[in-house]
Amino acid sequence: MNILFIGDVVGRPGRNYLSNNLGRLIEENNIDFVIINGENSAGGVGITKSTYDELLGMGADIITLGNHSWAKKEVLEFIEDAERLIRPANYPEGTPGKGFRIVEKAGKRIAVINLCGRVYMDCIDCPFKAVDKILNELKDKADVIIVDFHGEATSEKLAMGWYLDGRVHAVLGTHTHVQTSDERILPGGTAYITDVGMTGPIDSILGVEKEAVIRKFITGMPAKFEIAGGEVAIGAVCIQLDDNNQVTSIKRIT
Repeated sequence: MNILFIGDVVGRPGRNYLSNNLGRLIEENNIDFVIINGENSAGGVGITKSTYDELLGMGADIITLGNHSWAKKEVLEFIEDAERLIRPANYPEGTPGKGFRIVEKAGKRIAVINLCGRVYMDCIDCPFKAVDKILNELKDKADVIIVDFHGEATSEKLAMGWYLDGRVHAVLGTHTHVQTSDERILPGGTAYITDVGMTGPIDSILGVEKEAVIRKFITGMPAKFEIAGGEVAIGAVCIQLDDNNQVTSIKRIT
């Protein structure tokens, strides 16, 4: 089985790129299952019903979110009924939506868990305790388990990778929009990368027009961020599993 995980899709440029290229990527890499982080898919921050449907129409099997889950108020109107959308599982109890989903495809039960870090991020519940609870729920219910860990700090992401090594099939970092080159299979068999990167404009600062971000750093004054234009690149990884559900490789795509 081959699983394609696509990093933070930034606005229309990222969506247009996937619309034009996702089918080719699926064919070239013999992909069986597609996960897309869509927390920046609508206008560069948040997700809407239309962008959710658009990503599903392109071939996404599961769409994950992050710290911008609630940036678009309309998400509250559809997240409970969106069976392929998950938000970080470590939001407090009672938060709308689900923190994990199980999808059956290619003869496998694939569980995808979304978590959000706490270092330099909004204060939410402990992701380590949250994932322990979910893994107890998933016993004998999933053949493959993939974790999207949406976090700022490299140390926290690495800690989660080692914490879950041998307990899940992959811990894949998102949020920083900069792809790291540390993909590996940990000793216990878990595929890991600190950040998958973004799917968005190359000549930008994290997908945003450069000038506004630079001006904010120089002046310290608020600035209106606009999604950059120009050439777009994808940040993704392909994870390969054998017939026994053991990870055999993790490959960066950029």
